[in-house]
Amino acid sequence: MVFEQTFIMIKPDGVQRGFIGKILSRFEEKGLKFLAMKLITIDDETARRHYEEHLGKPFYDGLVEYITSGPVLVAVLAGDEAISIVRKLVGATDPKDALCGTIRGDLAIDIGRNVIHASDSPASATREIELYFDEAEILRYSRIDEEWLYEA
Repeated sequence: MVFEQTFIMIKPDGVQRGFIGKILSRFEEKGLKFLAMKLITIDDETARRHYEEHLGKPFYDGLVEYITSGPVLVAVLAGDEAISIVRKLVGATDPKDALCGTIRGDLAIDIGRNVIHASDSPASATREIELYFDEAEILRYSRIDEEWLYEA
C-alpha cells in the first residue's frame, strides 16, 4: 500500500522540555509509520528557506532565531491521509485555540513556543521533506500491524 507522507518538527522548546518520546508516541499510537527521523540543529540558511513564506512579516526574524536556537527533531511520517491526521493530532497553531487532547492543547501555552510543526499540505510536505532529508534517508518498509489498521 502506498501512503501519503508528511513532515513534522519537534521545535527547540519541545526538545528542551523533554517531550520527544511523548510526542512521537502519539503518532505511533494512532497508527502512523515513521520513515525517517533525526535530531539536528538548523542552520540560518535552512531556517530561512523553511520559513520563506513568512518573509517580510514582522515575526519572520524571530521565527528564524527561535528555530535555530537549539536542537530540533525532524521526521517523515506515512499513513493514509497522514497530513490531515497529523494536523488534527498537533492541534491549532495558537495553543490557546488548540483543543485538549492535541499536542499543542496539552503541552503548549504560547504561539511563539508551540512545541511542534507539521506540514499543512502535500506541497508543503514535499518541500519540507526535501529540505531536511536526502532520498536515501527515507526508508520504505511495511509494518506488521498495517493489516489491522487499514481495511483491504
